[in-house]
Amino acid sequence: MTKRDNIQDESLAEIAIDPDVLAKELSEEIEIDPLEQIDQDSFSKSTLNKNIECDKALKLLKGDREQRIQGLRVFCEYRDNRSFNLLLPLLDQPCPVERMSAVYALGRNPFPNAVEKLVSLLETDDNAYVRRATAWSLANYDNQIVLKPLINSLKNDVAAVRLWSSSSLSEIGSISSSNAQLAAEQLLISLKIDNEPVVRSNCIWSLCRLYEKLDNVFQERFVDECTRIALFDKEPSVMEEAKTALDSMGMKGFYK
Repeated sequence: MTKRDNIQDESLAEIAIDPDVLAKELSEEIEIDPLEQIDQDSFSKSTLNKNIECDKALKLLKGDREQRIQGLRVFCEYRDNRSFNLLLPLLDQPCPVERMSAVYALGRNPFPNAVEKLVSLLETDDNAYVRRATAWSLANYDNQIVLKPLINSLKNDVAAVRLWSSSSLSEIGSISSSNAQLAAEQLLISLKIDNEPVVRSNCIWSLCRLYEKLDNVFQERFVDECTRIALFDKEPSVMEEAKTALDSMGMKGFYK
């Protein structure tokens, strides 16, 4: 099971970001959200076609804004380490569509030299779509510096960014037991207090993925919270997620 968030002029770069306005502008600029394009994971094309596509896209990344966005769409789908040094400078572009697409492309094509810039975008970019993309992409970077920024985003950012931060914490937490414990602490807090059911559900999913790496005391805390949710929560979707979690942990029917 994977949680997917369904969020999708001439002077886009100069807009004082308003979520509704930006959503409209982004939908006009990009027919398919790069994250949705990545989820399709369409690797059925032949290697020859892939190489031809990437060769063309590398040239497009050196072109004007419209050409760069076309090239970025290719690298949201394909992996090619020749793209690294061309993708990295695009994180500084003033256009949020271009930054967002570059972030997704660097999630598909993880480049160690990009991690610090991606963390900076997650912490400081004024565009929620860019931060959302960054929260997704950082799951592909097994670098210790990404743990704290993802935890902070789960605490403080808008719902779409919190959603993907919770997912990425399951990946970064799985690197080590200490990471798992730190990630799980915030995931459990957010499970209790977040006002968005989809974020709470995703926290349960992420905690399940980290469960085996957690100490016995925390495992018991998580089971107790899932049981409470399964019995008494007001949100049916979160209740069902808690029941699924209990079942996966070998406690089928424990909530009845």
